[in-house]
Amino acid sequence: MKVGLMLPATTDAGGLPALAARAEELGFAFLGAGEHVLFGSPTSNAFVTLAAAAAATTRIRLLSAVTLLPLYPPALAAKMAATLDGVSGGRFELGVGVGGENPAEFAACGVPVSGRGRRTDAALDVVRAYLAGEAVAVEGEPTRLDPLPVGPVPVWIGGRTEASMRRAGRAGDVWMPYLCSPDRVTRGLRVANDVAAEQGRGPVTGGLLAWSAVAGSRSEARTLAVGTLARIYGQDMDRIVDACVPYGTADDVVARFAEYADAGAEQILYAPLCDEGGYAAVVEEVGAALLTRARRPG
Repeated sequence: MKVGLMLPATTDAGGLPALAARAEELGFAFLGAGEHVLFGSPTSNAFVTLAAAAAATTRIRLLSAVTLLPLYPPALAAKMAATLDGVSGGRFELGVGVGGENPAEFAACGVPVSGRGRRTDAALDVVRAYLAGEAVAVEGEPTRLDPLPVGPVPVWIGGRTEASMRRAGRAGDVWMPYLCSPDRVTRGLRVANDVAAEQGRGPVTGGLLAWSAVAGSRSEARTLAVGTLARIYGQDMDRIVDACVPYGTADDVVARFAEYADAGAEQILYAPLCDEGGYAAVVEEVGAALLTRARRPG
């Protein structure tokens, strides 16, 4: 089980390089960064956030978790992914999602929210071809888009729906759900790998974006999880927390991570649920404790 760290979704990037460097020092396997154009709270862009992280680190992998691919012209997304892979020394991994939680976000970008799945599938074909140095279809004609030299860039497909599972089988290397139970991880990987086999592709591995709350007791951690997720998503999260969110002491959370790993999530992106302004302290205290416990044999 590899444990990564989700960087905070903030437009204040001043502290990001130091956070990224500290995550590398602590031993996290990868860093994740998400993005939104409009989401009800200030949220940065994944490519820009990870570029800042790349400049402050040398070893840790960098994952966009996730790039909202239907909001980009496909060739632009491909060029940005290749550029970030280059400036990071080949450490970038592209996570892709369809979005849609906030239709106003699509309207602001001039993109119809109803066609986001089809746009994502078409863009994935372009992005994967570009990153492989192959010609891509532009207005129906095979065209070379001045590809940058890149190494293999793993593609993660984010989402919880069956459409995301099948998309991972067709075009992904990793399927990464969020806010789901271990059983759903197992089912999703089965669907993804059935599709991959039909397509003659190699196996899809499992990831997990794990919103998690650590506190001195399980009840305190649960309250923290429910309240912070409600603030993030703007809805009551009480019913989903027990089945889908690791919470409790550090030992409780690591034990829950192990359940997800047994279900097939080989890479877990730890997304701290904490009070506003408390992210750095959580990484320093809780992050270090999680990594220590996760490395214990047995």
